[in-house]
Amino acid sequence: MFNIQTLNKISPIGTDVFDKTKYTIADEPKNPDAIMVRSAKMHDMTFGDKLIAIARAGAGVNNIPVDRCAQEGICVFNTPGANSNAVKELAICALLLSSRKIVEAAQWSASLKGTEDAPKTVESGKSKFAGPEISGKTLGIIGLGAIGGKIANAAEALGMKVIGYDPYLSVGAALHLDPTVEIVKDINDIYKRSDYITIHMPYTPQTKNTIDAEQIAMMKDGVRLINLARGELINSEAVVKAIADGKVAKYVTDFADDTVLGAENVIVLPHLGASTPESEDNCAAMAAEELIDYLEKGNIKNSVNYPNLSMDAQGTKICVIHKNVPTTIASITTVVGNEGINIENMANASKGDFAYTMLDVTGDVPASVEGKINAVDGVIRVRVINK
Repeated sequence: MFNIQTLNKISPIGTDVFDKTKYTIADEPKNPDAIMVRSAKMHDMTFGDKLIAIARAGAGVNNIPVDRCAQEGICVFNTPGANSNAVKELAICALLLSSRKIVEAAQWSASLKGTEDAPKTVESGKSKFAGPEISGKTLGIIGLGAIGGKIANAAEALGMKVIGYDPYLSVGAALHLDPTVEIVKDINDIYKRSDYITIHMPYTPQTKNTIDAEQIAMMKDGVRLINLARGELINSEAVVKAIADGKVAKYVTDFADDTVLGAENVIVLPHLGASTPESEDNCAAMAAEELIDYLEKGNIKNSVNYPNLSMDAQGTKICVIHKNVPTTIASITTVVGNEGINIENMANASKGDFAYTMLDVTGDVPASVEGKINAVDGVIRVRVINK
């Protein structure tokens, strides 16, 4: 039996994916084999020696100590694309909110409750809430992955001209883009040409303040900015100052901080990006499927700290997480060979400092083999999975 710990309320659509004859799911199991999490902070957690996987039901993994997990042989998964439709819909909403002064107009209308002749007042005052249409305007998208690509296509369908920047654009993602979307190779083209800019990229130390005062200075006067990805990607102080200077017309963000809260021409949403029942269901189901594939077969898909690797095995699988250094694979196969075990097939992949090797072997694997492979310099964790 595998023990799965849930750190947040996980949709039953996800937990029901597990075969209850093979898995127990609980909030506080003893020494779990895997953890499912949404937003719970895990950096101060101490992990048991049985823990081999953490699945985040969402895209961002800032709440998980990813580097520590890599050193301890714990595979961390996320669920890219599972919430992409929810974020796409909110992004289209944000485009309209940034243009038409909808929030301000609704608040002003509500303030008229109890006044005489409110309908007439509304009619006479509506002109101060006029705003431009998005059709015919240029939308710049930074990041054209699962979310950015969907936004690009939706914006094109609404009559916008879309330009996008993504240095890591995959062939698959490119094929799903509307052919009228223009891909630029220089991110500065986004800043200089766009009437609206939306950012959809992961937050790392390298991407912090991707949009700062220097980038804002390149933009058109009256540009409108949208951030539904991570608060740290855009410098709040720089945006608020640019609004006060008349450079930026509007900022819509899904991330609250003391700088943007209450600031003029800033709309702050309470992290609604993936807050739909459909998105939560999709993320939970995808996270569960990733854990099952890894726990039962050793296959890795959508890991953020180890390479993705899958292999169909005819016999027993020996799965090894190790440092990405020379001679390690040779040392592992030598141990297996010295035990008289035949390797039918082998697969290997690396990601940064780490690598993952899977061996498909015939016959039984003595318990001593796992210990001998663990003793190889650079090996972090070994699992033997019987067919």
